[in-house]
Order: sequence, then structure tokens, then C-alpha cells
Amino acid sequence: MKILICLAVFSISFTIQVFSQSEKSKSKAYVTTGGELIFSFANTEQNGNSLGSVMRFSPVFNLQVMVNQDMSKNFGLFTGLSVRNVGYITDDYKDPANNLIYKKKFRTYNLALPLGFKVGDLDKTFFYGGYEAELAFSYKEKTYDGGDKISKISGWFSDRNELFQHGFLVGVQFPRGVNVKFKYYLSEFHNQDYTTNANIKPYAGLKTNIMYVSLNFFLFKNLDMYYK
Repeated sequence: MKILICLAVFSISFTIQVFSQSEKSKSKAYVTTGGELIFSFANTEQNGNSLGSVMRFSPVFNLQVMVNQDMSKNFGLFTGLSVRNVGYITDDYKDPANNLIYKKKFRTYNLALPLGFKVGDLDKTFFYGGYEAELAFSYKEKTYDGGDKISKISGWFSDRNELFQHGFLVGVQFPRGVNVKFKYYLSEFHNQDYTTNANIKPYAGLKTNIMYVSLNFFLFKNLDMYYK
């Protein structure tokens, strides 16, 4: 949590600095917005046993706002603010309460603060990378048995998941606004110490690191910029 606060302060300071510097130079800071179609998987194991991960598609609600500062035609910096729907699906979850196997769907809505750089032809094709810290503010978990949904758990700022999540991102921006990004979460998804009222730890030994590939549109340049 302290890291997230520090990153937020740094991002705000960075944004202020970007705008102040743009007044002194020919390069101007600009704000862009973009959507994100997320295809996620996970590295998951439970008590040392690997679990299968089913691809999860989350087209909504994913919104990204970027503050860009292009230092030259070939190098730029960015920060911003994003809200994204991220999670994973497994068919092999073993419930410690009854030792039965269930299908599980987990997800959180996260508020994210990215910080990164862009390298290449910033008017056409370029690569970018960076670090992103996220605050998981909305949690949902669904359990299925034989294709039937048997339970659903949801809540705000839940103790079931790690509240603070973070990871690195890399991607490539193509001409005309299409963008492909890969992200890997260095933090684990679950809070393994969470204990239910029945004194059961449902996520003990459940280690999960989510990764995803996403399609982004007009992330670093809006439609009118490409039109011009």
C-alpha cells in the first residue's frame, strides 16, 4: 500500500513536471484515452500442484487514460490512470473444506497507476515498457460444480485477495491506433492468510500470478491525431 501511495505521488509529480516542461520546450504533453480487450491466464499451483488455467476474456470495463510527453520523435514517457477487470479461471480448484474439485472464476476491478517509456517512431510503430501498481477495489468469486454455478462471493476492498498488486508491462504500438500489450503480475492474486468464519483458509497454498495479453485502441494517440 505504501508503494502504491508513493507511486501515486510520483505520478502526480511527474505529470506536473511534464506539463511545466512542455511550456518550456517545443514538445507538448497530451492526454489520450483507450480501451483494452484482455485475454488472461495464470501461473497457478495449490499446495505444490499445478492447476490448469482457462483463458479468460474481459472486454469490459477497461479504461485507460494516459499523460504523454514525447521528448523527441523517437522517445517518450507516459503515466496515467486506468481501471481494469482482471482475473483468471481454473477447473482444478480443490476445496479444503470438503476436498472436492470445483471450477473457479476469480476477478478484481483494479485502479492502476502506470509509469513507462516509449521507444521507436512515435508517429508510426514503437515499443514501450514500464511498471504498474494497482489497487484491487472490487472482488468477485464464482464456484461451479458440473457446469452449474453453486456460489458467488463479491465485495469491496475484500480481504480474500491481495489489495495491492503490481507488475511489469511491455507492448508494441502499430500505425492507425492498434496496440498489443503483455503484462505479468509480480504479486500474487490471493490472500493466503484469509480465514472464513468456519476457521477455514480457502486460499492457503494457492499461489497465483496472473498474466495477460490485451488489444488496445488509441492508447497513446487519439483518433483525431491519426487523422491529422
